[in-house]
Amino acid sequence: MNDSGFRVVEHFVSINGEGKRAGQLAYFIRFAGCNLKCKYCDTMWANEPDAEYENYTEELLYEMITGAGIKNITLTGGEPLLQPGMKDFLEVLRTKRDLNIEIETNGSVDIEPFFSKQDEFIEDNVSFTLDYKTGASGMENYMCLHNYEVVRSNDTVKFVVGDIDDLNTAGYVIDRYHLIEKGCRVYISPCFGKIEPSEIVDYLVEHKLNDINVQLQLHKYIWDPNMRGV
Repeated sequence: MNDSGFRVVEHFVSINGEGKRAGQLAYFIRFAGCNLKCKYCDTMWANEPDAEYENYTEELLYEMITGAGIKNITLTGGEPLLQPGMKDFLEVLRTKRDLNIEIETNGSVDIEPFFSKQDEFIEDNVSFTLDYKTGASGMENYMCLHNYEVVRSNDTVKFVVGDIDDLNTAGYVIDRYHLIEKGCRVYISPCFGKIEPSEIVDYLVEHKLNDINVQLQLHKYIWDPNMRGV
């Protein structure tokens, strides 16, 4: 195995388990490696130094994506923005206006350098689903706060919460960075097995938090929570 190209640990077609296209078909490409180690990570196997992966050239990856017959493409990890060449690859994918490219990123990598170089008045077909890691993750100190200043209306900010402190953190970040006013989608999901979804709903009601979505990870309810390739 050579050391060049994109490091891919798996690729498959399933439904989006979360985000703005939850429940819709998507072609997933999962990349190896992450700079964080969240306590609740459900893909830790893809982040280990000895994780098995295959190297794909930009050309082959492009052929896989455009030949899949699926218009929703999810680039995930690991942390996909750590892959060498990702910035240029996204510019290539932006030429395929019939595809919706979603990047799931952990919030620690500055997303602004990956924004479109094209006309600012044309909505970007590449969007970011940006995490804010709350205390439940153990990784909150690694968040790149600049991200929440520059996040765009076609992007998504996602909070996974495990308790009331995490909910308070989410409320603070939403208010501090004016996420609702920016028009981006905001989701709060329960850390699986740590908090009841009803507690999140109660919090939204109590604090009158409009335009925020409570979301469950569909794939963990349809399949075994630890199943790969779904």
